[in-house]
Amino acid sequence: MIANYGYEDGSGFYYITIDGNICAKCSNHGCLTACPQGVYAIEMDDYDDNVAVVSETARKRLHELCSLCKGQNGGGGSEHKLPCTGACTAGALRHSW
Repeated sequence: MIANYGYEDGSGFYYITIDGNICAKCSNHGCLTACPQGVYAIEMDDYDDNVAVVSETARKRLHELCSLCKGQNGGGGSEHKLPCTGACTAGALRHSW
């Protein structure tokens, strides 16, 4: 299951997509500790798998919480990976901004 979280206003748009099927296979959920703003939480999905989600408190604040990382996401090389996507060894996280 694909979960989309997002926010858009005059400052831009901030969208995070988490592929729950891929995330459920992850054993360490590195995104949880890698995010400097604590955006992610682990919850049980409808299939009794533990998957990453954008926490309820962060959902309406993505524009604030992710703005520091937004500037780091400038290119296609590994040197431009965001902390959370770099820690997601399964490749379940995507960002659009």
